[in-house]
Amino acid sequence: MNEYKIINDPVFGFIKIRRGLLYDIVSHPLFQRLNRISQLGMTSVVYPGARHTRFQHSLGAFYLMSEAVKSLSEKGVYIFDSEAEAVQAAILMHDIGHGPFSHVLENTLISGISHEEISLMMMEQMNHDMKGMLNLAISIFKDEYPNKIFHQLISSQLDMDRLDYLRRDSFFTGVTEGNIGSARIIKMLNVKDDRLVVDSKGIYSVENYLTTRRLMYWQVYLHKTTVGYEKILVNALNRAKELVHKGETVFAAPALAYFLEHNADHEWFASHPEALGYYAELDDSDIWSALKGWKHSDDKILSTLATDLLDRHLFKVEVTEEPPTEEYLASIRTKIAESMGITEDDTRFMMSLTEISKDMYNPEDDSIGILYKDGTIKNIAEASEILNVQLLSKKIRKYYLCYQRF
Repeated sequence: MNEYKIINDPVFGFIKIRRGLLYDIVSHPLFQRLNRISQLGMTSVVYPGARHTRFQHSLGAFYLMSEAVKSLSEKGVYIFDSEAEAVQAAILMHDIGHGPFSHVLENTLISGISHEEISLMMMEQMNHDMKGMLNLAISIFKDEYPNKIFHQLISSQLDMDRLDYLRRDSFFTGVTEGNIGSARIIKMLNVKDDRLVVDSKGIYSVENYLTTRRLMYWQVYLHKTTVGYEKILVNALNRAKELVHKGETVFAAPALAYFLEHNADHEWFASHPEALGYYAELDDSDIWSALKGWKHSDDKILSTLATDLLDRHLFKVEVTEEPPTEEYLASIRTKIAESMGITEDDTRFMMSLTEISKDMYNPEDDSIGILYKDGTIKNIAEASEILNVQLLSKKIRKYYLCYQRF
């Protein structure tokens, strides 16, 4: 019997998954659920090709991890077979706790608990199902394993997660400038003083990677139309939640209904074991089917928001570098209230103001070490001739005012 399963991936070609623990993870219902969670949330409203899933991304990150382990081993970095399998298992499961539309619902249906924490809870569940076979993978994921390079491969400035999503998101959106040289970066990885570094020959690939990341954030992830569309969804869910809490009946599948009825935070998950089960049932299709029902709701606000999402009636989005004045916001509230025949208080569901700040390079976080032939290590900021650290470290702050057109 063939000891590998082979999956054909549009970005990296054939991905081999060894039978046994790794294939058991991919076959597990909690991992299969990622087939029903979109990687880029609502981004397809701008880039129609961006309909790839967390499942595809997790497999891609796994492929890159396999390549990184192979590359480091060839350079004489000793990696036990058990460590290689555990770090591959950990990267497969790193995103397992994402909810519908990825990050959109993290402060809406649930609050005060991150998808990483839920990922860990799901890993513990899978570990229970697999009789403790994931102990080492979980220890690496939690950064409790003594050899720190494995956690760095999962979560750092040059981790396999980022290398995959930049390549993959560039491929599916068609934003070709985002196509980073992931293969070259992986070939240039090395280890010095128990730390993951990049050989000096790879410096140009790292420079390209940092510039690309910035471009992808502003052109794709924080595109104003995507941000505006996501706000409609957040507002629709908040309105549905408010109606449920007022005792009104709102159409929803059981898993979604559970989170509309309860304020699920960290403490709630800890004290209600059924919460994780309901969360594991939630996916994008629950939200779309609810929206189709809400379109016909007697509540004007909920039906308008649902119709906006289903028929692509986008919020107007104004992006500024200074926050809008209170007078300007009040004038918009008044116009929305008049045009829709709702109270000014209820206009909070028809508009939102978000401050988004992003720097391309944070020297404290983005400490990417460049290793020279004489054994010295320099931070990419010092090593690079083209990266102006003052300029790159400058935090760009933008205000996104999104509101229903009137």
